[in-house]
Formats: sequence, C-alpha cells, structure tokens
Amino acid sequence: MNDDRRQFLRSLSRTALVLPFADLLAAAQQLPGPMERSYNAKAMPTPKGPKSPIEGTPLGVRFLDVVKQSGLDVKTTYGGEHKNKYLLETTGCGLAFYDYDDDGWLDIFLVNGWRLEGFAPGQEPHCHLFKNNRDGTFTDVTKGSGLEHKTGWGQACCVGDYDNDGKDDLFVTYYGQNALYRNNGDGTFTDVTRAAGLIQPGPKVRWNTGCTFVDYDRDGRLDLFVANYVDMDLKTAPPPEAGPCTYKGVLVACGPPGLRGGKNILYHNNGDGTFTDVSEKAGIWNTSGTYGLSVAASDLDNDGWPDIYVANDSSTATLYQNQKDGTFKDIAIESGAALSPEGKPQAGMGVSIGDYNRDGNLDVVKTNFAGDTDSLYTNLGDATFEDRTYPAGVGVNTRLLGWGVGFFDMDNDGWLDILMSNGHVYPEVDRSSTDLKYAEHKYLFRNLQNGRFEEVTEQGGPGILEEVPARGCAFGDYDNDGDIDVAVNCVNAIPQLLRCDSTLNRNWIKIKLAGVKSNRTGIGTRVIVTAKTKPDAARPLVQMDELRSGGSYFSQNDLRMHFGLDQARKVDLVEVRWLSGQVDRFQNLDANRLYVLQEGGKILKSEALTPARSRERG
Repeated sequence: MNDDRRQFLRSLSRTALVLPFADLLAAAQQLPGPMERSYNAKAMPTPKGPKSPIEGTPLGVRFLDVVKQSGLDVKTTYGGEHKNKYLLETTGCGLAFYDYDDDGWLDIFLVNGWRLEGFAPGQEPHCHLFKNNRDGTFTDVTKGSGLEHKTGWGQACCVGDYDNDGKDDLFVTYYGQNALYRNNGDGTFTDVTRAAGLIQPGPKVRWNTGCTFVDYDRDGRLDLFVANYVDMDLKTAPPPEAGPCTYKGVLVACGPPGLRGGKNILYHNNGDGTFTDVSEKAGIWNTSGTYGLSVAASDLDNDGWPDIYVANDSSTATLYQNQKDGTFKDIAIESGAALSPEGKPQAGMGVSIGDYNRDGNLDVVKTNFAGDTDSLYTNLGDATFEDRTYPAGVGVNTRLLGWGVGFFDMDNDGWLDILMSNGHVYPEVDRSSTDLKYAEHKYLFRNLQNGRFEEVTEQGGPGILEEVPARGCAFGDYDNDGDIDVAVNCVNAIPQLLRCDSTLNRNWIKIKLAGVKSNRTGIGTRVIVTAKTKPDAARPLVQMDELRSGGSYFSQNDLRMHFGLDQARKVDLVEVRWLSGQVDRFQNLDANRLYVLQEGGKILKSEALTPARSRERG
C-alpha cells in the first residue's frame, strides 16, 4: 500500500469517527431515502495480466446437488414465503459440517427459523441434526438428542470444545436468546446456556448473528464472540409503509439503514464452565461499523494473537486487532479492509479467510449486497490490506446478492479457489417488474496461481448453476473421498448438498488437531504444509492456514484442515504453531491420509480414509 493511499484511509477513518454514521453513509452513497437500499455500482473491466497456463482449460471437477437422495431434504422455515413485513424475515440460517460423534464422518446440523404468525403446538420448526451413514446418506437423529426443544428465529452456529473435555460443543445464535449445547459424547447434548452464564438480560431483545469460538487471550480456553445486527423490537419495528421503504420501486422490509445497530458481544471463558461478558472493557463497542452479520477470527497481522473480522451490512466492516492485553482496537478503515475500491461502505454479508496467493499472509473475501461487487482484500502482512477485487477478477458480479462464501481448494492443486452462494434478500422481487429473482445461482472462481481468478461458474456443474434462495454455506469432505463438498441452507426451501466429483486424481492431506496446553480443538492454530509436487520441482508447494470456528455466512466448516497436494505423494514437513507458543514439526507424511496431531509432537492417528460405500453418480 502506498503512503498516499494509507494517509487517505487514515483521514477517512478520522472522518468516520467524527460524523454520525447516517451522515457518513448518505455522503458516501447518496441514498435517495432514509431507509431505502440503493446500490448502483457497475462492474469495471478486469485488468488482464499474463495468461496463466491453466486459464481456459477444463475444470476437472463438477458439483452435483445430491440432497434428495441423501435424506437431507427437510425444509428450512424462515419468514414469509412471498412477502416480508420486517427485516427479521430476511437473514435466514446457517449450518454446520460437524462430526459430533467423533467417528471420522461429517454429520450435518441445520439451523431453523420461525414465522411472524407463529405455529400451532407441535408444529413448531426446530433445528435438525443429521448423522452420516457412511454411504452418502444421512439419518435425522434430532429427536432425543437434546437439540430438539428450542425453537425461534435461529441464525448462526459455531463449534468448539469450550470445556476442553475432548468433545466439540455447539453454539447456536438466535434473535432473542442464544443456546450453548455441551456435547455429552454419547450422541446427546445438554443445554448449558443458563449454567454457563449466557442468559441475556431483558427487557432488550438482542438480534444475535454470526459467532466464533476464539481463544483471544491465549489461556488455553475458548472464549466466544457473537456479532449483533439490529436492536429490533417487533412491537415498534417499522413496516414497509412507514418509510416508505422501497427497493427498485417495490415496498420491502425497512432497514438496516435508519434502525439502531446492535452491539457485538465478547464472552470470556472463566475456566469453570462459565463465561463473563467483557465486551465493553475489551473495546468491542468502540467501532465505527455496525449491523454485524458474519464473523471470522484469525491472526491477520501475524503477531501470534487472533484478530476478529466482522462483515457489516450497510456499513464499514470491522477488524478488531488484538492488543494482546485483553482488549481490541478496530483498525478496519485505516488497514484498508473496510470499504469498496471507491472508498464507500458496503453491505457485507459473508466472510472467509485464507492465503489465496500463498505469500504467508491471510487474506479476506467478503460477499455484498446486489448492485455491488463482492470484495477481495489482499493482506500485505503489516496490518494493511489492498483491495484486489477488480485486478484479481472477482469483481464480475454486480447483480447477484452474496451470502455464504469460502476459500477452498476444489481441485486439490494447492491453491485456494472461491465459491459464493447467492439469493436475493427480498422475495417481493419475484412479483415485481424488475428482472431480478429471489433464487439465484452461485459463483465459482478458479485460482490461476498468479494472483488472479477465473470465473468458472458455467463449468462448475448443475449444483452451481441451480437457482436457490441461499444463505448459510459450509465446506467439508462429507463422503471422505478427498475433495471438498459444499452444503447450503436455503430460505423456505430444502438445503443443497453439493457433492464434488473430480476426475483429476490429485493428492491431499487432512490434519486434525488435538491441543494440550492450547484449547483442545486447536482453534487458532496455524499449520504450514510443505511438499514437492514433483521430485525435481525447483520449489516446494508451501501452504498455510489456521483452524477457525464459524465463518462463511452463519456457518461452520469441517474442523479437519484440508490441503491439496497436486501430484505430491509425500509431505516433507508439517509445522504446527499452537496458540500456547508450542511449535511442532512432523516430517515425511504420506499423502491421502488423515493425521491427528497432538500438541507436543505426537501423532495420535494416521488413517487412510475409506470413501462412502455407495455413491450414485449423476
């Protein structure tokens, strides 16, 4: 980042702190009304650099939606199906790839929602837990699991072993009261929300959104961060006619502009099964951004301490830099990771973190509202970012509205690709004179290994092209065949289970972590994998990632870390940097295996995964 741009961003940061947010937003975007979304950005031509050798070649992978034959075809209920009265009906739900029974096979947890008119007794929708049958199908095991009792406006979920007993626990956010479920290790869960000190005091109703378990103080215990969207009371919330609130001339739910933004929450783990709200004294409320939705935590400035990034709707993003003393400072604007390339606030929805250009720094991709581009922030390694949305080729979409998003290596070449799930926020567009649709297809980008991406949506298979009202999106290898599959939660529809089918025969390695001094799940641990793709290769393939809880949009990815190896049959070195400061090194590991690595340098398990027994090909 040059000095002029750095100085501009810092001056903008000072301006943002002085001006009321409504004034800043109006000045930046020239909103035509106090509660009307208006996004008129146009895609800019993508600058062309030297052509990559793989650009334009066959993709070698395709995604098929196998949800109906998988047994996951249960409808997620969320708000009105054709018309929404309040903003609450628009955000939808997340989901998790979650091996809750620790049998080596990814199960699926689906968050569910509610409707304004409520439900008859016995007909209330609830969240669903599906057990992986190891043959490409799942069985609904919710009844009797302890997860079936809570109902309401479900939002996000995240996973982590908060009590360090070796069993990963589940946290679910709601409009209203959140829920913490302790994993009992026998297929059942206990709701420990009250016992853990997580009951939220009334009479205020919080709209909790994205969440992440994060050991922010590196004491070996997982703390908990929860984003908040809008302080909304349905008794006083404005209906569409109140503004009037319109989108392209259509009456729609009001907000978030014009509504009071919620305050994010940081809970400190006390080590005795309870948490303490430390939000205010930790500096979490000292941020210019508001309307928090999705959350991702990682060490973005390479100082060994986890930071927290929040995608905010209709506002500047938030980047909480860990000050290493129990407090955080929002540096998003001055760091260059808060605004559009034109310096405008955006309506951020989902967020993912990964080192897409393999320079040892973790980058950020963020989905945004329709009429704007999505965002790609390249990390320069010194707590500053450069917006590479257009130069990297990711700025091609200005029509579809993005939600779940992920950096993931779809083709196992060792370079992170990108998938974005889309769906409009207003069901009313289906009956309007606009050319927009509520259900939308996804965007798929292949990493060209030169800092740019190629949009390969058309080649991605019917699962990518199918139009659905997508929200949460999770990534994981549910059939244990060595490539990454995708699950998507939709609004008032069944989910998608996008099985990745590859013809490339490339290698991979999976790493599962077991902390000792660090938190048991290993969340926040940095893993560096070094391998030679060919025996005579001049340079080894070096990849880095961190284990994260939560992310995408309201969702949880597979906690087994996955690294594509291209043609490498062995991994020369796996370096594991734990939050405790312990550094372990493992050499000469075979490809196409899962390794369970324990803090202190011990390999607890080395396992060749057996793919699902029966897989019906499309």
